[in-house]
Amino acid sequence: MSKRATYQRIARCYDLLDAPFERKRYQPLRPLLFKGLSGRILDAGVGTGRNIPFYPKHSEMIGIDLSPAMLARAERRRAEAARDVQLMEMDVMKTSFDDNSFDAVVSSFLFCVLAPEHQLPALQELARICKPGGEIRLLEYNYSKDPRKRFVMKLWAPWVRWAYGAAFDRNTHLYLADAGLEEVENRFLVEDIVRLIVARP
Repeated sequence: MSKRATYQRIARCYDLLDAPFERKRYQPLRPLLFKGLSGRILDAGVGTGRNIPFYPKHSEMIGIDLSPAMLARAERRRAEAARDVQLMEMDVMKTSFDDNSFDAVVSSFLFCVLAPEHQLPALQELARICKPGGEIRLLEYNYSKDPRKRFVMKLWAPWVRWAYGAAFDRNTHLYLADAGLEEVENRFLVEDIVRLIVARP
């Protein structure tokens, strides 16, 4: 099943399925994605719009996603938050934006959905549309090195793959140099499971 089809299928119940993780794990992390950012900012893989309440004020915000059904959910969240956000259906590996279009790009758990062969093309596209000196900030999953935690994550992996088309072993940070990006920061925010990656073109 294609990624678009996966998220078309799951969009209606996505927030419900994700609710326990959102409350306990994701929500405290979202403000970090946008701290200190301003100007024109892209939310790549906006999904149902969970980041929208944390967008910087007085910034021009654009969110893209491959799934119209997910974008429809984001439209509702945009209305609830009363934020001026442009939402667009678009593939992160082949956007329609000009070179150097954004002061910053953020993405929360998009790259764990992309297959290994799509990591580099997606990063190259983000590097192309982000201005020199701008920042690309990514939140991504990582398999824990703790044997017990890793075992639990391995048990969860088939469900995560079926429901979200995602995996815990994408190692997105390893593709940064080949994408022409400089790694600025790479640290764990939740144990050794959720990683923040910051890079610049």
